Amino acid sequence: MQHEIDLQRMRQALRLAECAVTNGEVPVGALVVRDGEVIGEGFNQPIGRHDPSAHAEMVALRAASRAVGNYRLPNTTLYVTLEPCVMCVGAIFHARVARVVFGASDAKSGACGSVMNLFSEPRLNHHATVSGGVLADECVDLLRSFFAARRHRQASTMCCTMPK
Repeated sequence: MQHEIDLQRMRQALRLAECAVTNGEVPVGALVVRDGEVIGEGFNQPIGRHDPSAHAEMVALRAASRAVGNYRLPNTTLYVTLEPCVMCVGAIFHARVARVVFGASDAKSGACGSVMNLFSEPRLNHHATVSGGVLADECVDLLRSFFAARRHRQASTMCCTMPK
């Protein structure tokens, strides 16, 4: 049952990630759920907002906090298409999110097991349950196609003349 719910919610997060693509942002989507209800949504927006902290997770956590009127979000699950980074894990800790479900692993900056696992650090005062790899192939495919298209656009705008 929980697996089916996780798949459904990750599909929602993927739709949010597609919104990021529409806005020229790296395709990452996130949502916060409490008692079966989505209380916060977000997608990557650091470029458009000129804000390095506007990762999908941060946007979703901010929306959820506004919705419930509290920066603490106990008994919630955060769904995100890409493994959270250190900054986002810090916000997840402070918000007291109970569970994190992510799609694709992030070998460059993942803080839920890929580069490091902050949730397993015993000296920290909060620990969430983490499940990774949910719809990982779909999440990876969206990221790969985004970066391939970006590389193609960049290559097509390069000057083709030889230097003298």
